[in-house]
Amino acid sequence: MRERIERVAVLGAGTMGHGIAQVAALAGLDVALVDASEAALTRGVENIRRNLDEGVSRGKVTAEQRAEALARLRPERSLGAAVRKADLVVEAVPERFDLKVQVFAEVEADAPADAILATNTSSLSVTDLQSTLRRPERVVGLHFFNPVHIMRLVEVVRGRRSDEGVVAAAVAFAQRLGKDPIVVNDAPGFASSRLGVALGLEAMRMLEEGVASAEDIDKAMELGYRHPMGPLKLTDLVGLDVRLSIAEYLHEKLGAERFRPPEILRRLVAEGKLGKKTGQGFYNWE
Repeated sequence: MRERIERVAVLGAGTMGHGIAQVAALAGLDVALVDASEAALTRGVENIRRNLDEGVSRGKVTAEQRAEALARLRPERSLGAAVRKADLVVEAVPERFDLKVQVFAEVEADAPADAILATNTSSLSVTDLQSTLRRPERVVGLHFFNPVHIMRLVEVVRGRRSDEGVVAAAVAFAQRLGKDPIVVNDAPGFASSRLGVALGLEAMRMLEEGVASAEDIDKAMELGYRHPMGPLKLTDLVGLDVRLSIAEYLHEKLGAERFRPPEILRRLVAEGKLGKKTGQGFYNWE
């Protein structure tokens, strides 16, 4: 059992992956960031550097901390090389079950037998993922939130076959990163996605019905309920395609009408208006 985590491999250099790599390196861990795409890997490292530079300019990070974090970060194109000596492997690839199964099968072949395998999925079943692997007790969910270097919450998701020592190690890892973890049992949408998606979909239906503008719906939650960001703006940040995928999954698994994706969400995704990453969603980001 790896009770203390010192070497981390993060699979996927996208929005979540490079954020996880950044906070792990800042916490003093040796981090391998791997992506099959050289362009994505380059962008991920550039984003980490940019975030750290901004942290220095705002007085949140010292120049010495920035230099040390970058020195502990190792970009990798080879998954095998990235995970070979890892204490913890965090998967942050796109939200497709078949892709995650394929990636973890490759990880199991190369990672140490006692390494902890964590998935950053926001809604897919950790238990179902465990069932495809030889060492299911080593698998746990580690659901970070975007932007990773700012958001404090981490959901530690206990699959039905997760070893309690693995769950405890995952909690300790999140705390070492300066996060505030919660432990939830594996269920569709866990705690955060299930609640957040329900709120976001209702906000979309209100917009469809002409109850209020997107700005005023968001302001109602920001000022009335002290949410740091309204549900429609948050959807733009997360990605409308991501929200649609999660909503369809929850609707299928739970059979609840509240998770049926509204037509406005389907239409915007079909038009390629996916939120901030494309410049247009419920808001114009251009």
